[in-house]
Amino acid sequence: MTTAPVAPIPARTRWAVAAGAGAALAAAWWLGDAAPYPYAQRGLLDVPLPFLTAGRMDAVLQPRPGERILEIGPGTGLQSLHVAPQLGPEGRLDVLDIQQEMLDHVMCRAERDGLAMIRPTCSDARELPYADGTFDAVYAVTALGEIPGPDRVLREAARVLAPDGRLVIGEFFDRHWIPFGRLHRLADAAGLHLTERRGPSPAYLARFRPCRADAPGHRSERLARRDDNAATAAQR
Repeated sequence: MTTAPVAPIPARTRWAVAAGAGAALAAAWWLGDAAPYPYAQRGLLDVPLPFLTAGRMDAVLQPRPGERILEIGPGTGLQSLHVAPQLGPEGRLDVLDIQQEMLDHVMCRAERDGLAMIRPTCSDARELPYADGTFDAVYAVTALGEIPGPDRVLREAARVLAPDGRLVIGEFFDRHWIPFGRLHRLADAAGLHLTERRGPSPAYLARFRPCRADAPGHRSERLARRDDNAATAAQR
């Protein structure tokens, strides 16, 4: 008994199969990117993201000794463990998350590093359990887009900020990414004006402050246009 030789699979067919498999994996990742971020996938949260480096975060957030700062959506504490030591023993970093597992993870790492100034709160960022004007700064890195109703989060952030406080939002391209243009419109509606932006729209950090009579919205519009032009030029 003889067997007929198996004809080789054409290269074009092999490439088509590989491309299809790649597309299927990408679709699975995109569609499976749940919000809030699953604790079971926490390992990925410790990977630093391009343009959202610790150095850029420091330059935009500008944490100072003695300040009280709020982090919304700390994940496993990548930002928390970097920011907290800069507040010193008289400062305080509040970390707020809707998942107790994430907060427990952050606090375990904080205890290991001797960071007693980190205080956890399990709550919804759309209804912050803090009094008006509590914080010198509020920040959220790759977290705002995971919360339904980001406009409510921004209004709450504006409420709990001190009059001269600052809000920093960091976004990186994924399923829940908020483009900078949309963020800027939401911030304007929440009474926050843009003071600085770093990075292109797919991966940026933006700082806002509560609007005052001497800082009208048109000033932030000029800054936004300037930063957009600079980002476009940098990509050419």
